Amino acid sequence: MTQQVPLPPEAIAFSPEDDAARNDTTHEIAADVAYRRLGIVNVAFIGTPGAGGDWVLVDAGVAGTRPLITQAAAERFGEGRKPSAIIMTHGHFDHVGALEPLAEEWDVPVFAHPLELPYLNGTAAYPPGEPAVGGGMMAAVAKLYPTRPVNVGQRLQPLPADGSVPFMPGWQWLHTPGHSVGHVSFWRAADRLLIAGDAFITTAQESAYAVMTQAPEMHGPPMYFTVDWEKAGQSVAMLERLKPETVLTGHGQPMHGPAMRQALAELAQRFQEVAVPEESRYLSRPALVEDGSAYVAP
Repeated sequence: MTQQVPLPPEAIAFSPEDDAARNDTTHEIAADVAYRRLGIVNVAFIGTPGAGGDWVLVDAGVAGTRPLITQAAAERFGEGRKPSAIIMTHGHFDHVGALEPLAEEWDVPVFAHPLELPYLNGTAAYPPGEPAVGGGMMAAVAKLYPTRPVNVGQRLQPLPADGSVPFMPGWQWLHTPGHSVGHVSFWRAADRLLIAGDAFITTAQESAYAVMTQAPEMHGPPMYFTVDWEKAGQSVAMLERLKPETVLTGHGQPMHGPAMRQALAELAQRFQEVAVPEESRYLSRPALVEDGSAYVAP
């Protein structure tokens, strides 16, 4: 049975008092970075409120959350201010739920890693979820989670090969495979802020109770959808070497400071022990690229 690395409450990276003073539906972790929790997942809003410049949505939540995302965007950036782009960490169902209607409503480009494009242009389905991991209700029903792709092909573009992030000056994208083959994270060196996606997370996503309570802990990627555990461990180690000051993950609360870095270092060092499940179809047979367009378990 895996165990995870607890985090003290003081590591949480946003202030409820600041949220109340701002009077919108996001949590701000930097002047130009905020997030909103939508059920089981977080979406991020990148850009300075009220500045009239570019802003970007990172990921698109679960199905049915388009009104909540557009509400938060209007509150933060002004009514009618659409983003310059939607940028994806990856294409799992809980990150693309509102992607198609938002891309159509806003008529903006969607960017993702080239290896993730088949899941966003309608040509490939993800490998099936793995219910025999983690011991929690969220994992137990993993085989029921959607794996079919969405299709935003007319607006879909690959992230630039030079590592830059469109409409996000000062940021770079990092290929962090393992949870999915084309998973990416976003890094801003100026303030050491990391948007990790699901490369690692800060709650036990396999457990419905942990998802509800958001008890802070440093956790590997969600077990039930991770298809290559060796690469997942390598991705966590790479991100830990950055020594981030603040992290926003796809699931759980944002964290910052020395306690967060210590927990992330422990996760990286003990990844096999604390993050990798004892049983999974993807332990010895990770999902591989077979033909350049689809990923299947061999």
